[in-house]
Amino acid sequence: MALRIANLLGPRLLNEPLVALTVSRSHDQFVRHRHTKHWNPKWKTLRRQKVMRVKLPNFQEKPEDLSEEEIRSRLKEQGILPPRPWNEKPFFLSCTGGIFEAYVPPEGDGKISPIQVQGAKQKLQYLEKKSRTMMAIRKIKSFEEEFDTATFCKEAEDIYVKMHDLMAKRDLENMTDYVTERAYPEVIHNIENKTIHWKLIKNIELPRVVHARCTDVITKENIFGQTTVRFHTQQMLAVYDRFGRLMHGSEIIAKDVLEYVVFERHLANLYGKWRVHGKIIPDWLPPKEPSLITYLKPAEETSTTETAVTKTSPDTEQEIPKESNT
Repeated sequence: MALRIANLLGPRLLNEPLVALTVSRSHDQFVRHRHTKHWNPKWKTLRRQKVMRVKLPNFQEKPEDLSEEEIRSRLKEQGILPPRPWNEKPFFLSCTGGIFEAYVPPEGDGKISPIQVQGAKQKLQYLEKKSRTMMAIRKIKSFEEEFDTATFCKEAEDIYVKMHDLMAKRDLENMTDYVTERAYPEVIHNIENKTIHWKLIKNIELPRVVHARCTDVITKENIFGQTTVRFHTQQMLAVYDRFGRLMHGSEIIAKDVLEYVVFERHLANLYGKWRVHGKIIPDWLPPKEPSLITYLKPAEETSTTETAVTKTSPDTEQEIPKESNT
């Protein structure tokens, strides 16, 4: 009897605790039997301030659908000033666009002796124009107190040599430190695929300032200064093309060169410096011979008419053009 009851109740007793056990375990997995409040309510206010509620904008609405009054109220809520139409564009003038009141070199300069009649006339014309040059130099000294023509000529010669060295090396990154933005495209023009060898051998005459001018741009306080320096030197120049063929000059023969180089500085700028602005080429100077240029040799053109040789006699031959079928 007892065995019979055990056989009937045994499976039930075994199944019921297992079901309760599994339910209790699954229930403990999702329910936490602990308090979420902090045990010390002393810093409740500060803990609440740690969380900031941000009012997010409505990304679904379009600004075109809002009226001017609604846009004004939204900007006022956020403390934003309404946008203003701004048509002005800032720009910076680091150099002028050309040479103002350019110096006119006397014809035959460097060849005519001052003892001759024409050389004496040139000296007299130079003294007549020297008054405006002295006034410009005085204006430059008001911005640059240590300016002196003798020391400036040495500085100008260093800038002149450095510019040509950078041009020969094709160092375009540092070129603007010695050349203005106006003269930059003229300096780097036609130097691609070429090898340049340049060297300053000596000074035939010491460089000197022959011309100086000052001008203002846009405002009277924005002043630029230009000085023209006369260089009479002996130089060596050789230009090779991309195949290593000599195009111009020679590395053995040195030539005398007379140049009038214009230097410019932004006097109103505290950090301005003297840079090469251009060269003065007089009208009476004869044109230079163009350099030899290499080019691709064109293919030979084939003749359109074909000739045929026919024998009329054993002694003579005659060429007859072959007629086309057109």
